[in-house]
Amino acid sequence: MIAIITGDIINSRKLASKIWMNGLKLLFNTIGKNPSEWEIYRGDEFQLEIKNPEDALLLAIQIKSYLKTLKLDARMSIGFGDKTYKSKKISESNGTAFVNSGELFETLKKQKINLAINTSNEAFNTEINLMLRLSLTFMDNWLVQSAEFVAIAIENPTLSQEEIGVKLGINQAAVSRRQKRAQFDLMIEMENYFRTKIKTVSV
Repeated sequence: MIAIITGDIINSRKLASKIWMNGLKLLFNTIGKNPSEWEIYRGDEFQLEIKNPEDALLLAIQIKSYLKTLKLDARMSIGFGDKTYKSKKISESNGTAFVNSGELFETLKKQKINLAINTSNEAFNTEINLMLRLSLTFMDNWLVQSAEFVAIAIENPTLSQEEIGVKLGINQAAVSRRQKRAQFDLMIEMENYFRTKIKTVSV
């Protein structure tokens, strides 16, 4: 099983693309190779292959937090399944993970939802997507400072609040406030739950 994230940048024209593009490419390069495992196409759409499906949700949240530091956001669908055809370009590869991701992505704008998952297990989809919709009530509203904290905390999971403070140039008390405001602990709890459940799902 693999995961495919299909996404686009919401209101990408608000910023010159080079402002968000370089950071996004750096992030994607930590995940895989371009263009076989990730691609940015049509200006502001992207697709990524996640070899370890357990990591998919955290990576989607990491992408979201990075864009939120620039006052942007992304609409993303995560499809789980297999890859039956591998092309030199991810956008030309195929399999159930691609189909599940693509079909869901087409519906997100209409549903006014910025992040959702799709597997062949409907009960699992219903459960996790409900959790995601609840989590998006605060994740969609992260301000720049909250998003900066989330991005650094995800990238450096072993750092203490003091060490994160050094990176952000703020004291530990201010880090603690940002962590609370971002509802970070709740978000991580939700992500951990997804991580344990996806292992048990046959897709």
